[in-house]
Amino acid sequence: MVISHKYKFIFIKNGKTASTSIEVFLSQICADSDIFTPIYPPVTPHVPRNHEGFYNRMTSAEIRDQIGEQTWKNYFKFCVERNPWDKMISYYHMAKFRVNGNLTLDEFLATGVFPVNFPRYTEPKDPTQIIVDQIIYYEDLIAGLGEVFKKLDIPFYGSLGVGAKSEYRTDYRFYQDILTEEQAHKIQDIFATEISLHGYCFDGSRQKL
Repeated sequence: MVISHKYKFIFIKNGKTASTSIEVFLSQICADSDIFTPIYPPVTPHVPRNHEGFYNRMTSAEIRDQIGEQTWKNYFKFCVERNPWDKMISYYHMAKFRVNGNLTLDEFLATGVFPVNFPRYTEPKDPTQIIVDQIIYYEDLIAGLGEVFKKLDIPFYGSLGVGAKSEYRTDYRFYQDILTEEQAHKIQDIFATEISLHGYCFDGSRQKL
């Protein structure tokens, strides 16, 4: 999670959306007085700072309560979201890596531990109400970051320069070639709110809402 007083923005960190890489990139550009929560495991050259009272995957509502309504309104809030089927395969590879490869996809789907992100960028009592100013879509990440960084006057030359946590995955097949119909339907149920909010489809497209 990042709060930059220098550039007047708040970056909400979602799961499996390149958010760690974005945070590492921003940590090299933002001021020493800006707020950066710790990354686990640590990633060089990111340096956490000024984060007392904040934590890594804090929700937008929690941040709003912590910094006050006025600062929340005046700062530009953004995050990244990702196709849920693709996100789950990426998360599965990370989970599998952390148990030395001893985890099948069905076993993973039975754990109930998933990168459901919508509570981090919606109103707690109304998950249909998005409370950040912009959601960048992972499928068009560089263009989306370019647009936001231009708005914020953050220097950006088309690359983050870091691929944090990319070491977990060895199978780069498309999720459509990996998931069974049953597995795909289960993921659809798990991420029903995010699919509804963003119009994600199993074929990789996104319906305009």
